[in-house]
Amino acid sequence: MLKAQVHSPQASPQTLVAPAVLTKQFIHGLNGRVILPRHQHCLMTARKSCKAAARLGFVPGNIRAIASATNNTTTTSTVKAVVTVTPPTAGALYELGINRGLDDIADLMGKTLLLEFVSSELDLARGQEKPTIKSFAHKTEQKDNEVKYECEFKVGDEFGEVGAVLVENEHHKEMFLRDIVLDGLPGGPVTISCSSWVCSKFDNPRKRVFFINKSYLPSGTPDGLKRLREDELKALRGNGQGERKTYERIYDYDVYNDVGDPDSSPDKKRPVLGDPKSELRSLTIYVPRDEAFSEVKNLTFSTKTVYSVLHALVPSLESAIIDTDIPFPYFTAIAELFNEGVTLPHLPTKGFSDLLPRLVKAIEDTTENVLRFETPETMLRDSFFWFRDDEFGRQTLAGINPYTIQLVTEWPMKSKLDPSVYGPPDSAISTEIVEREIKGFMTVDEAIKQKKLFVLDYHDLLLPYVSKVRQLEGTTLYGSRTLFFLTPDGTLRPVAIELTRPPMDGKPQWKEVFTPTSDATGCWLWRLAKAHVLAHDSGVHQVVSHWLRTHCCTEPYIIAANRQLSVLHPIYKLLHPHFRYTMEINALARGYLINADGIIESCFSPGKYSIELSSVAYDQLWQFDLQALPNDLINRGLAVEDPSAPHGLKLAIEDYPFANDGLLIWDSLKEWVTDYVNHYYQDSSLVQSDQELQAWWAEVRKIGHGDKRDAAGWPELNTTDDLIQIVTTIMWVTSGHHAAVNFGQYHYGGYFPNRPTIARTKIPLEDPTEPELKEFMSKPEASLLKCFPSQMQATKVMAILDVLSNHSPDEEYLGENAEPAWKEDPIINAAFERFNGRLKEIEGIIDARNQDMKLKNRNGAGVMPYELLKPFSKSGVTGQGVPYSISI
Repeated sequence: MLKAQVHSPQASPQTLVAPAVLTKQFIHGLNGRVILPRHQHCLMTARKSCKAAARLGFVPGNIRAIASATNNTTTTSTVKAVVTVTPPTAGALYELGINRGLDDIADLMGKTLLLEFVSSELDLARGQEKPTIKSFAHKTEQKDNEVKYECEFKVGDEFGEVGAVLVENEHHKEMFLRDIVLDGLPGGPVTISCSSWVCSKFDNPRKRVFFINKSYLPSGTPDGLKRLREDELKALRGNGQGERKTYERIYDYDVYNDVGDPDSSPDKKRPVLGDPKSELRSLTIYVPRDEAFSEVKNLTFSTKTVYSVLHALVPSLESAIIDTDIPFPYFTAIAELFNEGVTLPHLPTKGFSDLLPRLVKAIEDTTENVLRFETPETMLRDSFFWFRDDEFGRQTLAGINPYTIQLVTEWPMKSKLDPSVYGPPDSAISTEIVEREIKGFMTVDEAIKQKKLFVLDYHDLLLPYVSKVRQLEGTTLYGSRTLFFLTPDGTLRPVAIELTRPPMDGKPQWKEVFTPTSDATGCWLWRLAKAHVLAHDSGVHQVVSHWLRTHCCTEPYIIAANRQLSVLHPIYKLLHPHFRYTMEINALARGYLINADGIIESCFSPGKYSIELSSVAYDQLWQFDLQALPNDLINRGLAVEDPSAPHGLKLAIEDYPFANDGLLIWDSLKEWVTDYVNHYYQDSSLVQSDQELQAWWAEVRKIGHGDKRDAAGWPELNTTDDLIQIVTTIMWVTSGHHAAVNFGQYHYGGYFPNRPTIARTKIPLEDPTEPELKEFMSKPEASLLKCFPSQMQATKVMAILDVLSNHSPDEEYLGENAEPAWKEDPIINAAFERFNGRLKEIEGIIDARNQDMKLKNRNGAGVMPYELLKPFSKSGVTGQGVPYSISI
């Protein structure tokens, strides 16, 4: 998906292989050239003639559809098939058009769905597939959002076991098949779980195939299903030609060519992510049909809610807040967002408060709405929580970005950037400063030896962008380092902040160190320095810890799995719940959140370069094996291997809530995966000979993450242990990792002074003008408020964070409910029940930890308990719950 590759003007177009699911990253290369990690992306835009199209379905070939027949030597059984369907919301044109009438006639004639039974056995006499048996299903029942269709089959005993059902939709409109229940078979009722959209035969004449809920390795596939299994995968891969249609289920790779919008404005021109050419905005982002949100999730928030926030709420805010750059005049004005709110002119009152009940309140006796935010839980507990330095340190371990704190292992700290470009590499945080701030606890050498110094280091990642970002209006940027000392009570105390500007505009490098002093001037400078660091952390959290490491890097796993692993494959069935809705939410993000001048670019550091920065981070920092939680902790110096310690790791910070709770989830996942894998692969030779499995892993590495194909960190797939580690890592990223960085966003970012997303003004000590210095000295509070996001930026971000922190009513939580295929196998079902039981135990363990007063990073007066990795949750903004997948 993303190997750093230099594309010069003479480069052959063949080198620009379609990148996988990331956004194209731009790496600072040699001699001014841009190194573009190749990203393969599956979501092809409908207007781009990407790759396309063998249409999904089943071409009978040698399988002949015949009417059921019996003879004197054959015993027949009557089998009833009941199909449960969720009809889509019909559009007005369909309801009023001729197609609706034709579909009603089809229903009256009992010819809504054509079903065909496929035998899992071959005709041994001919060595061919047995003829199918077919019947039309008719509507029998409709209630709420569910319709049932029934039909009967006469099945002879020579037909053998039903292995699959072919379905043809005779309507002119797609329908969502939930399941098919077969009753009357010798072995008892059989339920085939579908959960899939079936398009009209008038759009695609190929029949859809639904296999029974059993799992088979390729070598164990029943003979009557082998060709069908292979043909289904070929159809899902497509032939790389044509333009994608919305009803198709083809999975393929392409670049992100839809983030920029140069047609609307030259300022919105962005390079294609994965290609050095400029982007062309596409209005339609193709997502394979079965990756779309369910009707419940769609109606609850996701697409409709984010769309409503961006296309109705934001314009209404812009008319209410005339000057989009104006800061909040006082801190009390920020508090009014939770009390009085903002009146929203030009916002339709009808239905809008129902769609966004947490955000938009109807004003009685008026025709207007008001945007009034719910007070975040953190503020309810302690309205001054954001002000405290101990809370600043605590949130690096128990906040929404616990992935960047790292151990200091060398002193003095030193940049790896080119000093001829970026200036002297040595940090200005000196031994004298540190020993003064830790007040005689120990020397710096002793602190490093005893693992007491930790750092948030955004120096080398951000410094190359400082000059470019400072050319943007209304923002600024520094490279930064923030040093923390681990106190005897297990908390992190901030010691120093270093802000650096590289040589630019004829000026030499500028750097300054700020410490938490007690004098008034130093105190306000420290608060301003913290605001800058928190803006850096917010930006890195959003585009690296969150977008890049979960949303983006998961897409190649999804695409490759659907292209190379049959739905019959046990590993496909294990991974599938972890992939639900991710491609759809990523398409939504590309359309409305990470797009040119979207929420991320307009409200976060580093502005229009945000997604480019994620590509840089991918090239410099990402490798597959480090996505496993234990390896990540070891890599950051936060843990060392210790067989005698819980989870086999000794943590450098014992009270590290994210790590402690995360390792519980990791171990439970790995136990579940181990039980599952060992059931299907009794020895490693089966892993090596599994052609589908090997093709999947090869495609993930060589195409999906093709830009990193030769990078370190890719495990071989030769043994069951290899497979267990690979699958557990992917499942952790989609569940625990994503939950930890996503569902606490409103709790911690809803009151934006705690996590400002952007710093708009430079520190007063950097080349100050006399008016700047005078304003700071006379009214430092105003300087801090001007540095914070503007009123427009803050309210937009708060509204989006509220939506993104929301659990849908149909959220599917890790280990809560077994997949139908898992229930079919008693051994797998028992293993899942053990997994479910462990997760329930983890809930209790986390509750107990949050009550332990010795654990000061999760317990204390006004302190937020750490609940982001509690497995289960109710719907809404709860700050807890670990869904299977990245679905928001």
